[in-house]
Amino acid sequence: MTGLAVVEYTDPMCPWAWGSEPTFRYLRAALAVTGWRRVFGILFDLDDDPPPDPAAETAWYHRHLQDISGHTGAPWPAVLARVALSSWPSSLAARAAQEQGDAVADRVLRRLRETVFVLGEPADTPERALAAVCGVPGLDVERLAAAMAAPGTGRAARRDHREARRPDPEVVGLRGPGPHPGAAKPAGEGVRYGFPTLVFTGPAGRAIVPGWRPLDHYLDAAERVAPGSVDHAPKLGDLALHRSLTGPEVRLLLGVTAPPAGAVEVPTAGGPVFLDQDEAASHPATKAR
Repeated sequence: MTGLAVVEYTDPMCPWAWGSEPTFRYLRAALAVTGWRRVFGILFDLDDDPPPDPAAETAWYHRHLQDISGHTGAPWPAVLARVALSSWPSSLAARAAQEQGDAVADRVLRRLRETVFVLGEPADTPERALAAVCGVPGLDVERLAAAMAAPGTGRAARRDHREARRPDPEVVGLRGPGPHPGAAKPAGEGVRYGFPTLVFTGPAGRAIVPGWRPLDHYLDAAERVAPGSVDHAPKLGDLALHRSLTGPEVRLLLGVTAPPAGAVEVPTAGGPVFLDQDEAASHPATKAR
């Protein structure tokens, strides 16, 4: 083992994290890690001030998603019902899903992201979060609902919230190139990590890669702190493994530009999402048709 550990600061509702999915899926295949831990840092908090004009706020945020997509290439919805009321329900669902294994947790988080960026209907209540993930392969939804309501999950979510609000000094006041260099963001009376941020720890030290970055920045950081941790010819899987692929993921993970064979195509204003047929059978995007 290389001794490489990764901490990912993220939020299910974050558009930059959504745009980073192709890169992070590649990393999870390419890196030999002793652990990859997600910290759900809460983008939309309960104590955020409500907008004076929700419709205007939603219209502005919809344009904001389009602007971010111009950098990431990630899909964005033709219609956005609202800005997410809170990130807590989706973060609790993503956290609770981890007790059912990494593969299930990854699929649950993906579905929760897609409620915003494919459907335009954020999973911002417990009921919406549970409805979004119904049919995820291997997921016991009743067990998930019970875990979401369990005190231990709530404590873990609050620990995530606190941890994200203790960013490394390296990212406080950070300036750098690009639209999202990853500087710590204002949060209440303090600051939090910008989402997404990856922290790599290994035998040779520690490296932080915040914000929107090219793939090679992450690979270089991993190799620097844990020499030999990078597989430069990883097995990246196919649509059957990933179950849902955006255009950028098709290009990076499959190495092609054509739609995957047998895929169910879900159109969005920012380009299609391709679903495995089994995934499409229970996906809320196909039920809405």
